[in-house]
Amino acid sequence: MPQDEPPFLVNPYDDPVVVKISGKASFLNSGPVKELFDRLTSEGKSRFIIDFQNCTGMDSTFLGILAGLGLKLVRGEHKGSVVLCRLGLRNQELIRNLGLHRLLTLDDGSAAPQVPAAGMQVLGGQPPLTEIENARLVLQAHENLVEIDASNKTKFQDVIAFLKNRTEDA
Repeated sequence: MPQDEPPFLVNPYDDPVVVKISGKASFLNSGPVKELFDRLTSEGKSRFIIDFQNCTGMDSTFLGILAGLGLKLVRGEHKGSVVLCRLGLRNQELIRNLGLHRLLTLDDGSAAPQVPAAGMQVLGGQPPLTEIENARLVLQAHENLVEIDASNKTKFQDVIAFLKNRTEDA
């Protein structure tokens, strides 16, 4: 799969909304999924299942986007939930190391979505983010990680400082 193709399939009409990840979820392809979460939560959707069965890895930006979704659902008028299913050991370790397990639900397999492929849509098609838009996305994602677990500050302080300088100049 080419790097510029989002590796996300979604069924935005179901409750809960199901997002399946194929390949690596990273700062290179996370813009459309963040836009989807923002749009759906503004429409009142509040229950999400993220299926990691075919996810080969993820970076801190993607994890910060999940943290942002969780924070929005905890604080918003439409309280909701994010269930992460079929994580695999490495992805589960990443989530626990950053403290997301305190905000999001890690499923043991019982919430694994049984969604027919016909109900899933490829997420993407939006124009790519500009360099500054991408820097703002990455900055917000890392600030989300610090907000959910203060120990993440030391892990990401250099990234955050760099991105703040980069985005303030724009």
